[in-house]
Amino acid sequence: MNIVGVAACTVGIAHTYIAQEKLENAAKKAGCNMKVETQGTIGIENELTQAEIDQADIVILAVDVKISGRERFEGKRIIQVPTEVAVKSPNKLIEKAQEVIAQEKTKAR
Repeated sequence: MNIVGVAACTVGIAHTYIAQEKLENAAKKAGCNMKVETQGTIGIENELTQAEIDQADIVILAVDVKISGRERFEGKRIIQVPTEVAVKSPNKLIEKAQEVIAQEKTKAR
């Protein structure tokens, strides 16, 4: 499963990068590919390409503020949570994403 995401906290420093790291590690542990873009005080880092977004099965937005470029995810399944959820429960968040995709695949049959 391919997942892309954006992490952005109100200050744009600590929680942004902690959320990114926790999500990427949880995805890897679950056997998923994940790339997380960060948006913070120094701007956008690890910016997602349109190809990465197009190939993603689901988008996780771990955000506490309005993000730049949200329209890039138009038409994609999105799970949006506060950064705190990504920091405290990254494994559950990845499991939830897998469940959402599994349900969609079941409906499509």
